[in-house]
Order: sequence, then structure tokens, then C-alpha cells
Amino acid sequence: MHNEIVSHLNSAVPGCNATAVIAEVGDSSIFVDSTHILKVCEDLASGDWEMHTLQVITGTDYEDRIEVSYVLCSFTKNNELILKVKLPKADPNAVPEIDSVCSVWKAADWQERECYDMVGVIFKNHPNLRRILCPEDWEGWPLRKDYVVAEEYHGMKINPEHKVNNADHHFFKKIQETQEDPKKVSFSWKGE
Repeated sequence: MHNEIVSHLNSAVPGCNATAVIAEVGDSSIFVDSTHILKVCEDLASGDWEMHTLQVITGTDYEDRIEVSYVLCSFTKNNELILKVKLPKADPNAVPEIDSVCSVWKAADWQERECYDMVGVIFKNHPNLRRILCPEDWEGWPLRKDYVVAEEYHGMKINPEHKVNNADHHFFKKIQETQEDPKKVSFSWKGE
């Protein structure tokens, strides 16, 4: 299916440079040029692929780029697609931009706001782009690798020592250090 969609998109949306990433394990995806995201989404939603449902928009921060992923599905065709774009990140303060897809799927409204709030992606032509999880005056993008949690917010201490369960953290860290494969030790509230 992915290779068929890539062929279709490259002819229907010239310049989108669609490429399939076929995974041996996990989910396959399709990358497109970020400047063509709106046209690609319009085509997938209204064309033969009938991707009428947007399930998720999420952003992932990498050292050199931010990837925005769109999980689309067609209930009539019983297909699901992960569509991705790469946005350049020249420096930690860079605010990448991409066109909003709210005109294609109403569900994009809050999902784009969350991606903006957590990763700092500006969705151009969004009807109401503002923070959705953090206060409007919050500084930084919490899901970026370089994010540093402030010590205070409006006079309130963030992560006060008496509210952090350090005993559990130290206990499980010690157990991890004694294991041959530390990844086999998982942390949970119950200590299991």
C-alpha cells in the first residue's frame, strides 16, 4: 500500500517528494516535503484513498530536525497511514513552521495546538493557535530535548523536594546497577 500511495502522491502533488520507509519491525511510514503537507492531506482525504479520519498529530524532537507525524485512517478502505514531515531545527530557539491541516480535518485543531505547545511547531493559518496544556506565559517547549524546567513559576516552586519520591528512584536505580541487563528493571509506582 505504501509504495502505491507514494506513486500516487508524486503524480498528484508534484514536488511533494513522497518516499516510503518500509519497516521490518513496527510501522511503515511515508515522508513528504513539508511545504506540500496541506495539498498532500487534501488529496489523501478527498481522493481514492479516503483517509477521512485524522487520529493523531505529534511532534518529535531530534538533534537536527523536528518530525511531525500524522496518523490517518480510512474506515471504508480499512487502511491506516503514518505521514511524516521533517522540519529543520537550526538552533534550540528555532520555531519551525508548517501549514495547518484544520481545513481538511476539524480534529487537527486541538492536535496542532498540543504539538505547538509541547514541541514549538507553528501551524500557519491555524484558526486559534495558542497553548493548550501550558499557561500562555510558559517559557519553552516541554518535549524538546533541550528543555530545562524552570525552578519557579509565578512564585510557586516547581518540583519541590518534598513532593518528589526520591526513595523509589534511588531504590530502583540501585537494583538496575546490580542487574546484568538494566533494561529489564522497570520503574512503577508500586515498585514492581
